[in-house]
Amino acid sequence: MATVAEVTEVHAPAPGHKGLWSWITTVDHKRIGILYLWSALLFFIVGGIEALLIRLQLFTPNGEILSADAYNQLFTMHGTTMVFLVVMPLASGFVNYLLPLLLGARDVAFPRLNAFSYWVFFVGGVLLYSSFILGGSPDGGWFGYAPLSTQVPEYVRMDFWAVGLLTLGVASIASSANFIATILTMRAPGMTLMRMPVFVWMTLVISFLLLFSLPTITVGLFQVFFDRNFGTLFYETAAGADPLLWQHLFWLFGHPEVYVLILPAMGIVSEILPVFSRKPLFGYSFVVFSGIAIGFMGFGVWSHHMFTSGMGPVAEAGFAISTMMIAVPTGIKIFNWIGTTWGGRIRLTTPMLYALAFIAMFVIGGLSGVTHSIVPADTQQHDSYYVVAHFHYVLFGGAILGLFAGIYYWYPKMSGRMLSERLGKWQFWITLIGFNLTFLPMHMLGLNGMPRRTYRYDENLGFDLWNAVATIGGFVIALGVLLFVINVIWSRRHGEIAGDDPWDARTLEWATSSPPPEHNFDQVPLVHSRDDFWHRKYTLDAEGFLQQRDEPVGDWIPEADPEHIHMPSPSYYPALTALGMGIVGYGVLYQPAGFIVAAIGALVLMWGAFGWSMEPVTRTPEPMAHDDRHPELEAAAATEEVESE
Repeated sequence: MATVAEVTEVHAPAPGHKGLWSWITTVDHKRIGILYLWSALLFFIVGGIEALLIRLQLFTPNGEILSADAYNQLFTMHGTTMVFLVVMPLASGFVNYLLPLLLGARDVAFPRLNAFSYWVFFVGGVLLYSSFILGGSPDGGWFGYAPLSTQVPEYVRMDFWAVGLLTLGVASIASSANFIATILTMRAPGMTLMRMPVFVWMTLVISFLLLFSLPTITVGLFQVFFDRNFGTLFYETAAGADPLLWQHLFWLFGHPEVYVLILPAMGIVSEILPVFSRKPLFGYSFVVFSGIAIGFMGFGVWSHHMFTSGMGPVAEAGFAISTMMIAVPTGIKIFNWIGTTWGGRIRLTTPMLYALAFIAMFVIGGLSGVTHSIVPADTQQHDSYYVVAHFHYVLFGGAILGLFAGIYYWYPKMSGRMLSERLGKWQFWITLIGFNLTFLPMHMLGLNGMPRRTYRYDENLGFDLWNAVATIGGFVIALGVLLFVINVIWSRRHGEIAGDDPWDARTLEWATSSPPPEHNFDQVPLVHSRDDFWHRKYTLDAEGFLQQRDEPVGDWIPEADPEHIHMPSPSYYPALTALGMGIVGYGVLYQPAGFIVAAIGALVLMWGAFGWSMEPVTRTPEPMAHDDRHPELEAAAATEEVESE
């Protein structure tokens, strides 16, 4: 029976896997995950700068930092960036990197489709941000309510928004289909559905959420674009249309989207809490099925965003009840997380601190959200800063803090080095304090009557103090993010060598080297239980007490020729196909003159798709040698070994 040490040597990358071209042509799920993570973190910084400019404008009454037009562009792009270019791709980065490792697989089901999804996301982000220099960025709100999104067709701003989101939707559809196929068909032998890690379950739920919700907003975005460019009247009141149609289409996507943003963080927290409590996850089945229930019920609450639109008492009562009911599976998760920590041997590492903060902040955001299910209360709070406070407690206090927990937890697996715990804890406390300084006062501002989406306010309204506190808090958050950037840069070269399993973790990604070889596992693990890797390391002695094995042991599926494992060959065609989509996007933005550009883009797209379909699928790598991807890790490890002797 092979031990973990015997089957997890670090191997060299395949020939040619270095340099910029290797990143453009890669189909390795781990590299694609890293591309997603770095891109999302870059957009996070950009979106944060936009938020700081907004807060500077509101720091004092009658602010003059931004004009009304610039303010509209910035708050539109801030919301669009944080939802579609930060939280979603950060989650995609984790899923891309970790999903096959968690499943005991060597790759995702469709590696080239995986690469295509990243490059379409990247092209969509570039398309959206190029609007700043090509006529002005979108200015109708990240929600694109008609007629804000359909008026002033002579400006191309909201066309960029519609085409950009359509492009990003293609990336999400491709990723979702790939993740579903991977989970359902590529699990290691013995890994039944109820032995899968919770993070994998949440990935499965959000993939189905995206597949079923994206078509609605796709229809709406096409209608917005056609109204603006081809004279259709889908949202034109004078022609007998109803602008509320857009709200229904948007929130039929938008509220499942909320759970697309938060469920990955819930999955991350469900993996971290057991590790640092040294206990199995309390109520695994309840956590899994409550996640499924959240996804299912998320499609039945969309109109609580529309209580002031005149739907009538029956519809309002129905959506109020469904909004209250969806709090039940969320509460189940929270009590199970608390039960996991109860009586555990808790280690307050940086990932654990972020996970615990996620629970606390998400509870606050959830409780303020429940008040919106009460129609009279929601009518008073609607379009006020109370709503802004609520969704930032959910999306920043929930999703972003949960994703930070994941970064600190899995960075050693991805890089081979630990992030600094000292800097990490400083960043945690600064970020947590800054977050509450920023968004807690917004509850008071909203209850005192300050409307959202206003670029200035009079000094006699009593909004001065809390706006000043919120702005100071925003810059405190920025300091925390700066510490995080410093931590990542410093640790990349000077961080402590992580080893394969620095946290004494429970799931299979820690059963291979840090960072993993291209093929993940020399031999595929045979799974016998939930938290299989934990049981490979620990056993019960004769008296029933937990005892650590001298060497981790476990069953592995023998390979006929482990030194010649077939892996997908690199390909530039997914990137080329995505580039063609981007060129088509730019072409349709400037009709009729852009017809030629769109035609060129269509030719590039077809060239990429045809080449993609015709090239060989796999290659056989060279015999594997010792890892030279991170030579500094080997040198540092050798130095530490000599010093220890």
